[in-house]
Amino acid sequence: MIDRGKHNVLGVRIDAVDYEGAVSRVIEAARDRRPLTVSALAVHGVMTGVLDRVHRHRLNQFDLLVPDGQPVRWALNSLHRTGLKQRVYGPNLMLHVCERAAADGLPIYLYGSTNEVLSALSKNLVERYPSLKIAGTRPSLFRQMTASESDEVATEIRSSGAAITFVALGCPRQEVFAYEMRNRIGMPILAVGAAFPFHAGTLSQAPRFFQDRGLEWLYRLASEPRRLWRRYVFLNPMYLTLLFCQLIRVRTLDPSGKPPAGELLFG
Repeated sequence: MIDRGKHNVLGVRIDAVDYEGAVSRVIEAARDRRPLTVSALAVHGVMTGVLDRVHRHRLNQFDLLVPDGQPVRWALNSLHRTGLKQRVYGPNLMLHVCERAAADGLPIYLYGSTNEVLSALSKNLVERYPSLKIAGTRPSLFRQMTASESDEVATEIRSSGAAITFVALGCPRQEVFAYEMRNRIGMPILAVGAAFPFHAGTLSQAPRFFQDRGLEWLYRLASEPRRLWRRYVFLNPMYLTLLFCQLIRVRTLDPSGKPPAGELLFG
């Protein structure tokens, strides 16, 4: 098991951790019924913190930020000599956590995406892990929530009997949700993004060849060019440039960020 603490990557404090280390922390918190916020960050996720000081503050309050993308793992190894041999891919992390939750009798809650995806996802997860208990599901509103709606969601998740909540609202909305809901629902919250449609079978994952070489972004860009081209055409080169500046110690971004002025909760 590897869990070597947090390290500054462009002002975002990423955990040098492997699957076993991450899963152990989630399950331990779930057993103790205490809050734990987790997100799996690829380049886009890191860059949301780079470009927005308020969101950087949110991310750096997370208990666990795992290196979802190969370029993030490479950054940890290059800048901080962490020696990580593999990334912690969000969709795979979700499966590892579900496997342990099933074995330990810890119910899960699925929040986000659509009713269609949630139905297929629930069916597939239970088929894969027959003893897994799904305490509840709720689709995304695809907009900002009102105060009464956020209270309703928090109450529903808390009272469902769940010990772990998975959230898929897209980046950075899911991280905002986890940050705001951390103490309100009092259990591990994992922001896992595309894991929902991937495991539901409604969205295809990049082949292993692309994943191992840090080219998953290229596969996703080819699959959804109109939605994703700005993200990858602008953010990837910026990430590499800033990473080089940190590597040669020209510039290192401050991880403190700026605390949000109020709640901005998406559902």
